[in-house]
Amino acid sequence: MLKSNILFIINPISGGKNKSKLPLLIGKLLDPLKFVPSYSFTEYAGHAAELAEEAANNNFDIIVAVGGDGTINEVASKVQQFKKILGIIPFGSGNGLARFLKIPLNPGNAVRVINSLNVIDIDTGLFNGKGFFNMAGMGFDAYISAVFAEDKSRGLTGYLKLGLKEVLKYKAQTYDLVIDGKQYTFKAFVISIANSSQYGNNAHISPSASVTDGLLDICIVKEFSMIKLPVLAYEMLTATVHRSKIVEIIKGREVLIKRRDEGAIHIDGEPLFMGKDLNISIVPLSLHVIIPG
Repeated sequence: MLKSNILFIINPISGGKNKSKLPLLIGKLLDPLKFVPSYSFTEYAGHAAELAEEAANNNFDIIVAVGGDGTINEVASKVQQFKKILGIIPFGSGNGLARFLKIPLNPGNAVRVINSLNVIDIDTGLFNGKGFFNMAGMGFDAYISAVFAEDKSRGLTGYLKLGLKEVLKYKAQTYDLVIDGKQYTFKAFVISIANSSQYGNNAHISPSASVTDGLLDICIVKEFSMIKLPVLAYEMLTATVHRSKIVEIIKGREVLIKRRDEGAIHIDGEPLFMGKDLNISIVPLSLHVIIPG
């Protein structure tokens, strides 16, 4: 039986968990009849993408992202470009894509999923030409991602504390949208472009989203009174936000967004600075990824 070369790209700081012994665990559980494993640890932002491209050019068939949605984004972008296969061992703060794909959060069980080699094709979103696989957006969530990236305390608790502190200061912005040729204007607190249904930690912004339908879910959280914030949080955690009066969800393939000012956006949770005009589209069934059978 021909074995596949498989590289595990490990982000040592994602999720605030020590991963120094992870290669030992993977070595014990990975099927030796199917795989020849190698391991690389990232050392800086963007390194995962560099390692993935190098692996793709060096006869690695499967490249595994070990980290959160940001690490997955770096690796998946190169896996998609070079038509390789993506594996995921989730180690982030939210693990939005892994949760949506039902990949176990327990690393040993995630390795067992890789052993199954059950591969499906999922959609890739493009945000001003940059790929995303779970969620992208602008507004408060992008602003908080940018602030959080400068904060030393990683993890869900740090994120929630920061969010509660900043949410009272943030003001809704006006956006003009064209979705598949139809025009809209919203004063929005958040605009999320969802490929999967959730940000992470089972906080669902678009419960009916699918990574295989060739559509993006444009989720507009309209301006609202802060007294309704607990209700919105409850709706997200119970996957009922599509019934909310302050959230509108429009499905589409091609999206143009014009905003009044340039500023922060996020792509799979990682903050970037972009201009006023944003072009978003989808590439259907363009990423090969291993999921539970």
